[in-house]
Amino acid sequence: MKMLNRLIQLLAILVLCSIPVVSQARGIRGEQRGGGGGGHGGGGGQAGGAAHAVGGGHVPTRGPGPSQAPRGAEPQGNHGQPGHPNAPQGHPDQPGHPDAPHVHHDDRWIGHDSGRGDSHFHRDHPWEHGHFSGGFGRGHVFHLEGGDRERFWFNNFYFSVAPYDYGFCGDWLWDRDPIVIYQDPDHDGWYLAYNPRLGTYCHVNYLGRP
Repeated sequence: MKMLNRLIQLLAILVLCSIPVVSQARGIRGEQRGGGGGGHGGGGGQAGGAAHAVGGGHVPTRGPGPSQAPRGAEPQGNHGQPGHPNAPQGHPDQPGHPDAPHVHHDDRWIGHDSGRGDSHFHRDHPWEHGHFSGGFGRGHVFHLEGGDRERFWFNNFYFSVAPYDYGFCGDWLWDRDPIVIYQDPDHDGWYLAYNPRLGTYCHVNYLGRP
């Protein structure tokens, strides 16, 4: 009889000890199921954040569209060489973004908004060295092979950065960075050189081939 009572007591103790464990397990499973929705919402937030990320090897599928700025409008936002006497300082459009013209991962071009009337990109003789024929956009990623902002090259194609954009390429690695060329819809005689590592871009002039 004593043995039976001990067995009953032991079973009762085991049952009492198992209740918190079962409750905790249910709570975890509930959090996982509920958190799945919350996690999905968080994922949506992350996706939104990812859409506005910059650089990291991303290559835009397209270049910028024509600016809607009226002719003669002053440059705005992330445009203008820092320190240039007639240029406004650029400002990141979001915290942590480059203080330079750049492209979000959703292919939104930031800073290309001054329009056709921007005198800083006027050329008396557009494309005086001919047109670049190496290929544009995604699928045509080149690597810089040397030079500097005044004259750089890849695959025997030579370019120079617009003086107004000098302040935006100070962290480019001229002997190795990937580079992608896009057509500029607003400024005759200029192309846009995009750096996938940094996500930034500059106006460049094609200098031809030797």
